[in-house]
Amino acid sequence: MRMAERESEDTETTLPRRQLGRLLREARSATGMNLERAAALVQWSRPTLSRLERGETEKIRVTDILALCEAYGVDRNTSAVARGLAEQVPAKSWWHAYGDLIPAWANLYVGLESTATTLTIFQSLIIHGLFQTADYTRALDRIYFPDETVDELERRVRVRIQRQHILTRTHQAACVSVVLHENVLRTVVGDNKLMSAQCRHVADLSTRENIDIRVLPFRAGFPLGAALPPFTIMDFDHVAPGKKVLDPSQVYCEGYAGSAYLEKRTDIRTFRHAFRKLQESSLDPRSSRDLLREIARRYESER
Repeated sequence: MRMAERESEDTETTLPRRQLGRLLREARSATGMNLERAAALVQWSRPTLSRLERGETEKIRVTDILALCEAYGVDRNTSAVARGLAEQVPAKSWWHAYGDLIPAWANLYVGLESTATTLTIFQSLIIHGLFQTADYTRALDRIYFPDETVDELERRVRVRIQRQHILTRTHQAACVSVVLHENVLRTVVGDNKLMSAQCRHVADLSTRENIDIRVLPFRAGFPLGAALPPFTIMDFDHVAPGKKVLDPSQVYCEGYAGSAYLEKRTDIRTFRHAFRKLQESSLDPRSSRDLLREIARRYESER
């Protein structure tokens, strides 16, 4: 199905609603309970619980969600995440701040990313996590998480590397289109040796058939007349389990204090238009690869 066709109307469900359903479905499955048994525990019908797990319930009461969490014996953190999702159920433009639920919220994005079949990415300040080397990730996380132990930081590195498998897996690797502002390549993370290896890594990935990487040079200025935040458009071209419709596209905008998830058709179209303008102003894939390797050589010569 073409993207334009999929954006003809806003979806009836919302991202918080679908993620809440997934969380509860996984919690129930972990107990070994079937739908009938779980529904009986909270005096619901099987169809009612089934609709909730598919993200198709319009009105959700927090007390009902907490009752399900208690029935499944989930921990306090998971219950808090479920509550937060339940409170956000109607939202199609959804902003959440980082706080005590950082690990759980971060898993939301990772879960979406891992099931996306197409990713459209703009990065203006930093190498996207899917393209970071382990050393690049390590250098950033030492600063961002100053109080974590070496073991905790290494776990974060392993998670980042695991995420990258969607680019190289042999079966249905994700198709990725990326625009990197030249500033991303010129800003030193760690040292010149690290940056040289990072630029070469991105250049090597750009040779894969499923990956299109283009560099937006400094001389391109502001193609849209305004500065844009880093963003990722996620498309899901497969049918979700138990559903006859495709999961709707998402725009994810990450910030220092929180992240925005957008799925209104106007938002999706706005960001697709922005990406097309950025891509038109960027170097072509071959020239971008040449620039990446040229910058890598320059870093090496300055060591």
